[in-house]
Amino acid sequence: MGTPDDRAPLAERVEQLLSAEGPLTIVTAGDPVLRGGTEPYDGQLGPALLARFVAALRVTMHAAPGVGLAAPQVGVGLRIAVIEDPAPVPEEVRLARERVPQPFRVLVNPVYEPVGTRRAGFFEGCLSVPGYQAVVARPAEVRLRGQDEYGRTLDEVFTGWPARIVQHETDHLDGTLYLDRAEPRSLSSNRFVMERWSQPTSERAARELGFGLP
Repeated sequence: MGTPDDRAPLAERVEQLLSAEGPLTIVTAGDPVLRGGTEPYDGQLGPALLARFVAALRVTMHAAPGVGLAAPQVGVGLRIAVIEDPAPVPEEVRLARERVPQPFRVLVNPVYEPVGTRRAGFFEGCLSVPGYQAVVARPAEVRLRGQDEYGRTLDEVFTGWPARIVQHETDHLDGTLYLDRAEPRSLSSNRFVMERWSQPTSERAARELGFGLP
């Protein structure tokens, strides 16, 4: 699947990945790398190699396309993810989902915790689970701590859709897929979500498919 040789040192494996031109191969559900968790980043790649790896993650995320990508999704068990969301959605969707643009940023060793008790349930998809979406109820506001690619401290509160993105990507770093948190009865093909469940909220899907919302 284009993933590096697991027996090689981590930096060598990343160099292998980056030796090919274009976007990296995204591994899909069933690959153990998505379930094994990650090791904290503490300089294993060095500044230059880290910068190249981050750039490759961004290219791959854009090409997919997606709004986030975690290192395990390209076969690398490091606690690194990238996010970026231009949020090109209608105003009613923006308001219902609290989806606002997010600039490109790198999350290194991120951890999150809920802020308050409000939760929201919306359809989510994943580049590593192609073709399907399901409703996930998540905290509507979280505090994210970690660093950026330069080692600068990250301590920020995310609300609405940005909170969902950072939770989704940080979960990847713990070996968790969105399906582990999803309402099973909500599982739908991308086609069916577009044709029937594309409303700003998930209320109609919950009513017709028979699952609860927060």
